[in-house]
Amino acid sequence: MIAAIFSFLVMLNPFALFLYLKPVMSDLSNADFKAVFLKASLISFGIYLVFLLFGDVVFQTVFRINFESFRIFGGVVLFSFAYIFIVQGKQAFIQIKGDLHDLASEIALPFMVGAGTISLTVLMSEQLVLWQGILSLAIIMLVNFAIIMGLKNIRRSMRSKKVQLAFDKNMELLLRVNGFFLGAIGIDMIVTGIRNLVSGGLG
Repeated sequence: MIAAIFSFLVMLNPFALFLYLKPVMSDLSNADFKAVFLKASLISFGIYLVFLLFGDVVFQTVFRINFESFRIFGGVVLFSFAYIFIVQGKQAFIQIKGDLHDLASEIALPFMVGAGTISLTVLMSEQLVLWQGILSLAIIMLVNFAIIMGLKNIRRSMRSKKVQLAFDKNMELLLRVNGFFLGAIGIDMIVTGIRNLVSGGLG
C-alpha cells in the first residue's frame, strides 16, 4: 500500500503541477485558487475511483482492450513526460486559459489524470483490497493537495524576487530529478506489459 502511494505520487508529480500552475496562482486570489484546485482534486479522485472499481470491466468488456496494451502505452506516455521534464523542465508547460469554472477540469485532465495514473489505479485494484485502494487514493489526493498549497504558501511568504527566483530554480531541479523516477516507472510498465503479453501468449 505504501509502495503504491509512493509510485502514484511520483507519477502525479506535485512539483511539476506546482510549476505548471504558477500562472494560475498569480491570476487568482488564494481563496479562488484553493477552491479551484480542491475541485480539480475531487474530479480526479472521482475518475480514479471509477477505474479502481470498474477498471478491468472497462478495458475487457467495453473497449475490448488487453490491459497489458494499455499498460505499455501508459509506460510510453510516462517515459515521454519524463524526457520532457528532464530536458525541457518548466518550459514544457503551457499556461492554462479559460474561465474560473473551466479551470478545475482543465487542471484535472490531462495533468492530474492521464494514461499513467489510470494504469496505476487499475493495478491498485488488482493488488490491494478495495478499502485499501480507496484509502490510498484519498491519501494521495490529500498529500498532493497539501504539497501544492504548502509550496504556494512558502513562495508567497518570500518577499524578495531573488529568493522567489531561487525557489523556482530549486523546484525545477526537483522536477528534473523526479523525471528520472518517472522514467524508471514508465520503463518498468513497458517491460512488465511486454513480459505479461509474451507469457500469456506462450501460456
